[in-house]
Amino acid sequence: MAVAQHLSFTRAADALGVTASAVSVQIRTLEEYLARPLFRRNGREVHVTAEGRALLPRVQQALEQLERAIDDARTERHAGTLKLSTLASYMQQWLLPRLPRFRAQHGDVDLHLHTSGDMVDFMRDDFQLAIRLGAGGWPNVHAEKVLDEWLLPVCSPALFEKYGPLRSADDLRRYPLLHSVTEPWTVWLFDGRPTEQAAAFRGALFDDSHALVRMAMQGAGLALARWSLVADEIANGSLVRASAKTIAWDRGYWLVYPPRTAELPAVKAFSDWIKAECAAFATPDNPLSES
Repeated sequence: MAVAQHLSFTRAADALGVTASAVSVQIRTLEEYLARPLFRRNGREVHVTAEGRALLPRVQQALEQLERAIDDARTERHAGTLKLSTLASYMQQWLLPRLPRFRAQHGDVDLHLHTSGDMVDFMRDDFQLAIRLGAGGWPNVHAEKVLDEWLLPVCSPALFEKYGPLRSADDLRRYPLLHSVTEPWTVWLFDGRPTEQAAAFRGALFDDSHALVRMAMQGAGLALARWSLVADEIANGSLVRASAKTIAWDRGYWLVYPPRTAELPAVKAFSDWIKAECAAFATPDNPLSES
């Protein structure tokens, strides 16, 4: 089926995670068993024969039935289990403090958490749901945006008292800066436009947004952080906003799942709960709306 979809043994092999020769052997074995050609090869070009086109929908239907049967078996075996994949920073800073409320409402759901920034292959991995940061548009999955995101400069109260508020880019020179590879200072300074001025600013670089926030709380420097990761700390006084300026990011948090898991009770319970939590969450312009 992969060869018919990609019309290429090489691309089909890449999609399946095997070698092109392995795919070719499997197709040749199937053709010999059926005693009819399924593909016509012309150099690197591959075309589906009439026999192949007649067989394809029946194979697709059989595979879909097999997939549903496996999903049903998984559901029966793990009726109260929800395997969720999410970002480590989001889990540590936003999700974990709120999970006691989910457990109080849905004590029958056994939540298994996994952290990764990669997209989940729901066909291969035993996950029912994922939370990802991005702009959406992922193929073959249902994606629903649940939380917008903003970027803003934050630091410890002591550091803010020492260096004062940011009113212009020049004010940054007073501060020791903390940089993130995913939320660069240029986004805040120049509204996302690349500029050589960014090279004039130095500081520690992090590839972990959670570590960036923790270092800012310890007074190590001024950080450009995601609102979702620092709103609670701003509310409890561990961090302060160094400027009133925020940048509405073109990325947000999305619930992502294959359509076949949408009606699973555990998926519905978690989806409804997290959407309610996100709706009640503060925004930079309305921080008192946080529950």
